[in-house]
Amino acid sequence: MSLPQEQALNDVDGRYLRQAIALADKARERGNRPFGALIVAANGRVLAEASNANGESGDCTAHAELSAIRLASPLHCRDALATATLYSSAEPCVMCAGAIFWSAIGRVVYGIDAERLRVFRGERLDQKDAELSCRDVFERSSHPIECIGPSLIAEASQSHQGGWKS
Repeated sequence: MSLPQEQALNDVDGRYLRQAIALADKARERGNRPFGALIVAANGRVLAEASNANGESGDCTAHAELSAIRLASPLHCRDALATATLYSSAEPCVMCAGAIFWSAIGRVVYGIDAERLRVFRGERLDQKDAELSCRDVFERSSHPIECIGPSLIAEASQSHQGGWKS
C-alpha cells in the first residue's frame, strides 16, 4: 500500500495549518496526545481553536476537531460553518469526521495522514484508530465537504516524534 501524496497549499492554508500544528504542540506540552485544530470563516476570522485534551480531562472524545466544533457550533449558524474551513494538524478520525459532517463545515485541510500517524501510534490497542479515512465519511455526505491533505507532512509529524507510548 502506498502512502498518500502530499498536497501543496496556498499561503493562507499553510498559515492556518501551521497554527493547528502549534496547537498540537501545546496539547503535547500539557500531557495530551499532540493534535490541534481551528475553524476559520470564509472572511479569515478564526471562529474556534482547540487542542486535544483527553489526557488532562479524562474525556476520550476531547479531540481537537470535536472540541473546536463544540466551541463554534453554538455561536455560528450552519450556513456560516458551511463556508468555513477546519484546519487539523492530522487527518480527522472517524468520530471527528462525523462531527464535521453534522456541523456542515464545508472544507477540511489537514497535516499528517492517518497512515503515517499509525507508525507513531504503534501496535498498542489503546492508541489504535479505526482504519477508515475521513474521506470515506465525507464522500458519503449529503453535502459537499472539500478535503485537502496530507499537507506539511514533515512539520505535522514533528509533534508526534516521541509523543506516543511504546
